[in-house]
Amino acid sequence: MTHVASSEQVRVRVPGKINLALRVGALAPDGYHPLISIFQAVSIYDEVTVTPIRRGRVTAEVSGPQASRVPTDGRNLAVKAARHLAEHLEQVPTGVHIAIRKEIPVAGGMAGGSADAAATLLACSTLWQTGLTIHDLAQLAATLGSDVPFPLVGGIAVGTGRGDKLVPALSRGVYHWVLALSDGELSTPAVYRRFDALGAVNEPLDVPAELMNGLAAGDPVQVGRHLANDLQAAAVDMQPQLRRVLDAGAERGALGALVSGSGPTVAFLTADEETAIDLSVALSGEGVCRAVRRASGPVPGARVIG
Repeated sequence: MTHVASSEQVRVRVPGKINLALRVGALAPDGYHPLISIFQAVSIYDEVTVTPIRRGRVTAEVSGPQASRVPTDGRNLAVKAARHLAEHLEQVPTGVHIAIRKEIPVAGGMAGGSADAAATLLACSTLWQTGLTIHDLAQLAATLGSDVPFPLVGGIAVGTGRGDKLVPALSRGVYHWVLALSDGELSTPAVYRRFDALGAVNEPLDVPAELMNGLAAGDPVQVGRHLANDLQAAAVDMQPQLRRVLDAGAERGALGALVSGSGPTVAFLTADEETAIDLSVALSGEGVCRAVRRASGPVPGARVIG
């Protein structure tokens, strides 16, 4: 494989995600939980810009809301992604500086770190002119974390295995969300540990048929009725104030509500954009969360924008 260095920086926009359903099996001997997840990419985006620097170096900076909570050293998943891609290639022409502009909530259950890693894979691949396809990059992404492949694909997809084996899902229409952002954060490993301690495993795992039928029909009422997250009880147990947030949205007309992923972001599905505006205003007035954002989905996955 031949690689030609580009002198231009590459900018990628990447969406956050909501888990419309997250089914979690019992802890397996390999230390992982089998998952079935229905992902939807939504219109809250991070931007990742990579710039060529001296070969062999990978550096990072983060700006935007809660940027101070994101590491910029080797713990950052985007830094790991750049290094991982470089190791995969026969040679790389440059190092990279990674500039991440955050809008996806940090440690909020919307896969912000995974999205940045996915965007970095695409940006570095473009910068280094590798010729790798999105499918190729998704395979590399899966070795970085179970949530990393989906932001490359976007739309709506069913994830199995550890959540990283993706199949696009049939879906119609646009779904309007109100997102209640928490003051705190929840560690994904800690939420899984609490899930194990609570012992509330539902077996066998299966794809939620009613939810999939609602998506295929473009019926937000049916989709809202069948939103589900097996980690929600653990997240609420760790942050009991999330119950108040969930109840506040339900009392104000949301079609459905759930903690997104491992939390603590709470996602409310509404009937349309007007209802979403009304709900966001009501939740802001309640003071039950740090901030309220509106989003819609599905949207495409990571894209080069400059």
